[in-house]
Amino acid sequence: MGYVEDLREVVGQRPVILCGSCGVLVDPTGRILLQQRNEPAKRWGLVGGLMELGESTEAVLVREAQEECGIALDPAAFELLGVYSGDHLSTAPNGDQFYGVTVAYAVRGVTQQPRLADAESLRFGWFAPDDLPANMVARYRRVIEDYHARG
Repeated sequence: MGYVEDLREVVGQRPVILCGSCGVLVDPTGRILLQQRNEPAKRWGLVGGLMELGESTEAVLVREAQEECGIALDPAAFELLGVYSGDHLSTAPNGDQFYGVTVAYAVRGVTQQPRLADAESLRFGWFAPDDLPANMVARYRRVIEDYHARG
């Protein structure tokens, strides 16, 4: 079991604060890698996930990119975009409630092609920042907007 599963054994479905990170992975042409998630709503989002005990936010993104899409990332290439928190209470499909704290990074020049590496993903796609899918996780859309606004 991981940290979140262990925590849920103690607190049940009550609201908790969960920390994680995500990455705006950008190819040399400026397109952003998105992952269609294997969830009931089948939303698109950025590569990322939740922190395990003892991990840095950079290590979370490195691990999640490898686990979710088979891409190896170098934290030296990460540019901090921002920390996103407190916007709303989320409820997972299983009823677990949480407030998320997400540390977002930009990673430019990604040339590796994603592959389905676990059951969390349905597919991957590269998208222009001004042509994103309509069915996106709201927080991730905001991260991309912030990335795009930085130029």
